[in-house]
Amino acid sequence: MSARPAKGGGRWVTVPPERVHPWIDGFAERHGPFSATGDGKVVRLSAADGALAELHVPFPPMRPGPPHVSNLVAHARAERRVGVFLVRLGGYAAGVFHGPALVASKVGSRLVQGRTAAGGWSQQRFARRRRNQADKAFDDAVETAVRVLSPHLGELDAVVLGGDRRAVDALRGDRRLAPLLALEAEPFLVVPDPKLAVLRDTPASFRAVRIRVVDPPLADSVERLPRSPAAT
Repeated sequence: MSARPAKGGGRWVTVPPERVHPWIDGFAERHGPFSATGDGKVVRLSAADGALAELHVPFPPMRPGPPHVSNLVAHARAERRVGVFLVRLGGYAAGVFHGPALVASKVGSRLVQGRTAAGGWSQQRFARRRRNQADKAFDDAVETAVRVLSPHLGELDAVVLGGDRRAVDALRGDRRLAPLLALEAEPFLVVPDPKLAVLRDTPASFRAVRIRVVDPPLADSVERLPRSPAAT
């Protein structure tokens, strides 16, 4: 599990689907009995001591209505077939996952020269060469995604994108990707160079349940109290 501050207060916790039920049990042990409400996208746990947990449903919507916790656990643990397409300038990867298992994949790269500080005509020629290299790299990325993911299109529950947002946005207008982008689902995976090892690790992110935790007000106020000076 990982945690980071949440905008508006509290913190984000990322929990693997297999650990959601134990995490909820731990929430009850720490904060006492809770009530559960929610919809197809978020389940909210309101504890007796004022603590709040908002569990964001992966691959929404889930079937709404009680029992909210049981529905969320079953929905999160479902073994979906998910396509993943990662793109950064000069590198790309596409894969199909069944649950956490990678069942089809291809990764590749193409040289795209770095920027130069040179001026004049030399810089303009370099810029044109760099644009051509980038265009060819992006074309290779799209061809790879279509080749790997399209044969599974009828079986895919979702397609998750990642890499660099600017690189991915540059490809959104390519008509070859339209059937895949129609299945796009969150989260966007910000990852380093999309090597095979990076692709294999993506289920830890796209299958996880994101939880916003807000601690009880009393706990916050107690933490802010100044410490008493040591007795002498």
